[in-house]
Amino acid sequence: MRFLSCAMLLCATTAVVAAADDFKLEPGFKLVFSGKNLDGWQNKGAKKDGKPVLLEGKTEAFDKRYVVKDGELVIDPAVKGDKYIETVQQFGGDFTIRYDFKPGEGCNNDTLLLGTKFDILAGGKLKGVKDNEWNKMEIVVKSGSADFIINGEKIATKKTTAEKGPLVLRAEFGQITYKNIRASETK
Repeated sequence: MRFLSCAMLLCATTAVVAAADDFKLEPGFKLVFSGKNLDGWQNKGAKKDGKPVLLEGKTEAFDKRYVVKDGELVIDPAVKGDKYIETVQQFGGDFTIRYDFKPGEGCNNDTLLLGTKFDILAGGKLKGVKDNEWNKMEIVVKSGSADFIINGEKIATKKTTAEKGPLVLRAEFGQITYKNIRASETK
């Protein structure tokens, strides 16, 4: 009887944990990062024969500075270098980008979009961000400005300076992990 009770408790706990990790794509959104590889991404600025270096089918970039692991995109702080990856897809008009991120110790990594730069900082340096926990980022671009919303609270509004461009993730300092990167164009 005791074994059965423990087994039932374990199953119930596993179900709750699994439910907490379930992600459902919102209507009108599409994944920009599959969680399996870097399809749809390229090395920013890197060229081979005059063309961008695509990351199709790869699970890492820049000597493992960026690594896809267990459905997440991890920036490894042990691998040094100020490196950028960007979406092949160009965003323009009115749209929303959402992703989950977990900043680690010393995190100072950027999201760049349409000429804006947003620093994701750890250590209490960015209002509302929980270190070593999953946070939610929402970037709402409308009528030439971008609202940066973290965990439901607007942190900044920045004027965009480009009409069209990719989503860029910069690996600068410290660890950060991303998942569920998705976009919706509303035009």
